[in-house]
Amino acid sequence: MPKAPQDDGPVGSLPPEHRAVLHRWAEEGGPLATRARVVLLAADGLRDAEISRRLGVSRQTVGTWRQRWTSAGIDGLGHRPRTGRPATVDEAEVVTRTLLAPGGSGASRAVARELGLSHATVAGIRRRWRLSPDEAPAPSVPTRPPLPSAEVWVMGLYVDARRAVLLAGTRQGAPRQPAAGTVLGTDVLAGLDRAVEAALTAAMARGADGDTSPAYGGLAEYLAGAARSHPDLGLHAITLWEMANEPESPQQAVHDKLVTPHQIPARSTWRTFLRAMIALDSTSHPESSRRVYLDLAAELERYAGARPDTPCAAVRWLRENVAGHPGTGHHADSTAGNQPWSGVNQIDLGSFNECVVIETVRLSGTITRGEIAHRTGLTQQSVSRIARSLLDRGILIEDAQRRATSGKPRTPVRLCGTAAHALGIHIDPEVLTAVVIDLDGAIVRTRTRPVTADIDPAEFVERVAALGRETLAEARGSVREDGFLGIGVAVPGPVDIASGTVLGPPLMSAWGDLPLLYLLQEHFPCLVLMEKDSTAAAAGERWIGRDRRARDFAYLYLGTGVGTGLYLNGDLYRGISANAGEFGQLCAIALGRVAEDGRPEILPECNPPVSVPELAVRGGMRPVPAAPGGTPGSTAAYLAVGEAAAAGDPAAAAAVREVARAVGRGALGMVDLLDIDLIVLGGPFFTEDVADFYLDEIARTVNAFPTARRLRRVVVEPSVLSAEAAAVGAASTIFHATFTPRLRGRESRARHLPAG
Repeated sequence: MPKAPQDDGPVGSLPPEHRAVLHRWAEEGGPLATRARVVLLAADGLRDAEISRRLGVSRQTVGTWRQRWTSAGIDGLGHRPRTGRPATVDEAEVVTRTLLAPGGSGASRAVARELGLSHATVAGIRRRWRLSPDEAPAPSVPTRPPLPSAEVWVMGLYVDARRAVLLAGTRQGAPRQPAAGTVLGTDVLAGLDRAVEAALTAAMARGADGDTSPAYGGLAEYLAGAARSHPDLGLHAITLWEMANEPESPQQAVHDKLVTPHQIPARSTWRTFLRAMIALDSTSHPESSRRVYLDLAAELERYAGARPDTPCAAVRWLRENVAGHPGTGHHADSTAGNQPWSGVNQIDLGSFNECVVIETVRLSGTITRGEIAHRTGLTQQSVSRIARSLLDRGILIEDAQRRATSGKPRTPVRLCGTAAHALGIHIDPEVLTAVVIDLDGAIVRTRTRPVTADIDPAEFVERVAALGRETLAEARGSVREDGFLGIGVAVPGPVDIASGTVLGPPLMSAWGDLPLLYLLQEHFPCLVLMEKDSTAAAAGERWIGRDRRARDFAYLYLGTGVGTGLYLNGDLYRGISANAGEFGQLCAIALGRVAEDGRPEILPECNPPVSVPELAVRGGMRPVPAAPGGTPGSTAAYLAVGEAAAAGDPAAAAAVREVARAVGRGALGMVDLLDIDLIVLGGPFFTEDVADFYLDEIARTVNAFPTARRLRRVVVEPSVLSAEAAAVGAASTIFHATFTPRLRGRESRARHLPAG
């Protein structure tokens, strides 16, 4: 809802739909009239004193309704019932307030006080929906007939001029995961409310104009498609509202029994029930993130904004995937407890100071206890106690003694590389790579497996899991049973880290909206984290680069596309959606390349394996024959052009330099924006043959043209990581999450740990 400033100034512009509602209230009279007039006058810029004089009310009354508008929008202007037993109780509203309370654990008394209800009434509603901690593991949704007591997802929404139908999905057998905290903000719910209202207005307008084509036949087609897309779920069509005297029955739309019909609970309105179902889905399943409902709001807005002459008869939003879909039926092996990668690791650091000591030792290589105290500011006694504990657990080991000018010899300590291991998996459109590394970043085992972009998602997940299991099995003799920390997975962006979903990876359209993280967690009973590949590479660079990377830097990742991993202010910088570092649009803006629709152009130069071979051929180089089953512009073609460029072929060299120049212009914008002095180049297409071309061209650009070039010298260096940079980086994210000292942020990722 729109928010007003909290001072005595104007509340700001009102959307037309809200201004219309307020004008209607003002004209109708009654208790809402004064409240509406207060907001309307405030929106026109009048101050409290003038509004009070015009309306003949006290300044306190004016201030109260301005504040209600500020905090809750139109909802805040409504009646707030007094504590007690009202004539009617909207159960769905109670459920929504309970679920979306801070931490997802609204107490009955607090909700009762907020809604003006008795504690017994709220407690009874929570028991009826089975939302109390001591209730069954699955909620009970009292539709008519009730939904089965099972996991519940919001799967779709159908809206036309006659009706609105919510599609819910249920699945038996899996225990309900506890909420990890509210992942859906009130801003998303408010935006969804506005989008639903706009879609309903548009649907009614189209119905009034005689557009009644999407009768139950249209709904039946939608539900049949949903059943085909989600065969592993029980689907339930819940009628939110429908036209009075509708001659047809909802059962006609679901005659094949693949979807069961339901009505909303008798004690709820359809609006509050929709909000309650979204809140239940969001807090019960970590894969039901803000993105799912932002997608729904966008679909409703597209429908509402469509021109009357366009074929847009109904909203037919259908969610793509949920955790466990697409129906692999695979769960963690019952023998997983005998594997070295199962269970909980024993390297659970007990304090922030332990992380500080480990970070200091890691950056230094070897260091004495006295030097640790000097660098960290900790007391000698604290350092000695922490070091003794870390030595006992095998995380640190003592090195050869150093002779001192006075007193007894000093014994430095260093990290024990074999104390901990992690598995990293990199997903690329052409190849899957898995590595096991130790604390020093040494690769213990590595395996690769080819993959094609058209592979079935279920088979793809099985292949990733199988590659991880095989790599771990080969590394078994080198991995301590109590020292395996987890699995990191690096994927192309954009990604939804909060829901563990790969959204729309380049050249991997078949895997869009795939809840990869949670599907993999069914295979591995250990910590599993997912990062964008460029961010993972930056984590690996920081971890393995030690003191050489102990400052802010940007990692330019040359893969299937060019991405950026950012290490700023002592930690990975992911951004609000964990998609920071999308580099292609930055290059396009820097080069002034804009598509016809006004968007920054998708630069071919920012896809090196495609653009470099094409530019080389255009410059006169003979085309490289495609490998069997491959295509022009493949990895093999890129490597051949790089080899020719290193050998002095002018067309090949010119092609690499042209791509390097485009990347350099994007890097220039990044340097000016972030004010950094270190850029690291790496990734599978930053090969030895082309390294000098990229290093020279980018270094020249970022040092010759920045605004603050007189104040800094930007160093451009090759990565310390190998060609498996993203896989090694993915494994390093596990070390980073375990050992890097942070005052906040670790708990937000703790929900990826397996229950129990």
